[in-house]
Amino acid sequence: MKHFVVPSFVLAVLAASCNAPSSKPSPEAPAIAVTTATVALTDIASSFDAGGVVRARSTAAIASRVMAPIIEVSVRAGDRVRRDAPLVTLDARELTANRARAAAASTSAEEGVSAAESDIRSAEAAVTLARANYERTHSLQEKRSATAQELDQATAALDAAEAQLRGSRARAAGATAARDAAQAALEAATVATSYAVLTAPFDGLVTERSVDPGSMANPGVALLTLEDSTAFRLEVPLDEARAAQVAIGQTAEVSLGESVEDGEAGRVTGRVTEIARVDPAAHSFLVKLDLSGAGDARSGTFGRARVMGPSRRALTVPASSTIRRGQLTFVFTVDGENRARLQPVSPGATASDRIEVLAGLHEGDRVVVGPPPALADGVPVTLADGAPVTGGAR
Repeated sequence: MKHFVVPSFVLAVLAASCNAPSSKPSPEAPAIAVTTATVALTDIASSFDAGGVVRARSTAAIASRVMAPIIEVSVRAGDRVRRDAPLVTLDARELTANRARAAAASTSAEEGVSAAESDIRSAEAAVTLARANYERTHSLQEKRSATAQELDQATAALDAAEAQLRGSRARAAGATAARDAAQAALEAATVATSYAVLTAPFDGLVTERSVDPGSMANPGVALLTLEDSTAFRLEVPLDEARAAQVAIGQTAEVSLGESVEDGEAGRVTGRVTEIARVDPAAHSFLVKLDLSGAGDARSGTFGRARVMGPSRRALTVPASSTIRRGQLTFVFTVDGENRARLQPVSPGATASDRIEVLAGLHEGDRVVVGPPPALADGVPVTLADGAPVTGGAR
């Protein structure tokens, strides 16, 4: 097989012919009608973002008030319950026996009051008889028909009857007090019996279950944790400088869960309800924002609050003029030859329908609002009514 050697000057001629421009010029692209806006200094509110954790506004640790074995646990973690729904059932035999004993003591005390009232009536009758005998003996003694000794005996009998009456009334008062105490003990035993069934204090979600049937419930030790699933708040730790920009009643844009990762702001509006100092030495504060509109929030998820501060002057463009391509942001400006130029910019804070521009544009530049899909770098443009665009990017 023979090989042919091509001279180098021939290759140079071929390369030149390939790179030579076509003798037929390319046609000019038609102008695209666009709407423009001027880059201007406007007043926007300064803001800062702070992350926190979503918590239920109301959380209840369900604990027993008595020591008793656990017979049944009616719920598991993740169950939703209604108010007054039974959660945990304890062994109530001892509580029931205590109530029965208190009921018997109350009945006995009631009978003691009845007996004391009978003693009072008997003592009153004795006093009536002794007083009548004294008055009769005293009248006879004045007529010299009764001796002094008989009068003394009648007087002593009256005094003894009155003393007996006072003693009966005192015993009746004691019996009444004992009856009241027995009734109070019965009420306490009845209330203690109700402790055998632990119920939900409000509608909510069971977030933690710490016991199983057969365990011993001790007073004050949490058995279940219940959260109100209808009301949440975002707890955000802030330093002293940022906390100074927050006030009770102030609103903030809050993004939760996936919206934080997607960069979406303002999905929920939070309202500051509490500012608590956490660590005086570190000058840190915990700001709590009420999330009344976050019906799908979950306790423990991450949230980010955007807190608005005082206004400042900044260079801004309409939000609809920006184009996102990956992690970069662009706008179309219009140069002095009425051509669109794709310009990268560094965006800042968002205020209503305008976006702050940190770099890439100057005051007075013209940007295309809502750029059409066909618009490209270098394409000629006109205003939507067909008039040429005046001004241009620097």
